[in-house]
Amino acid sequence: MKFGRTCVALALATACLNGFAQVAAQENKSQPLVTQGIGASNCAKLVADLKPAEGLNNPVNLMLYSWAQGYVSAANVSLLEAGGKHVDINTLDEAKVLNGVLEYCKANPTGRPVSALDELIRKATKLKAKWDAGTISWDN
Repeated sequence: MKFGRTCVALALATACLNGFAQVAAQENKSQPLVTQGIGASNCAKLVADLKPAEGLNNPVNLMLYSWAQGYVSAANVSLLEAGGKHVDINTLDEAKVLNGVLEYCKANPTGRPVSALDELIRKATKLKAKWDAGTISWDN
């Protein structure tokens, strides 16, 4: 009899945990996704595979650097729209991006590489550019 109750209790506990997991997963799905890709991954997982000394011959380095170029390009549009300034992407070369992300991730294993990139963008010199705000319309 005791074995039967234990099985029932385990089955109920499993069902409850499964239900909680499904609710949590549903809550995560309902939140808007703004950033995706290697830059949104977990730093602790990335540190072992990121090898700046190998340059862009390392596929993880290449993936991160390519993602970073796209991210900075999008940030530049935002900067231009907000104040007519941008970051010269040439100043964020592969060594600066890869080493910056690696240093950040080693110090912040629960962080995300995008935070390192945000800091690089914040610290980068902003160049003034002629830009007509509102010329890009993605809402229509």
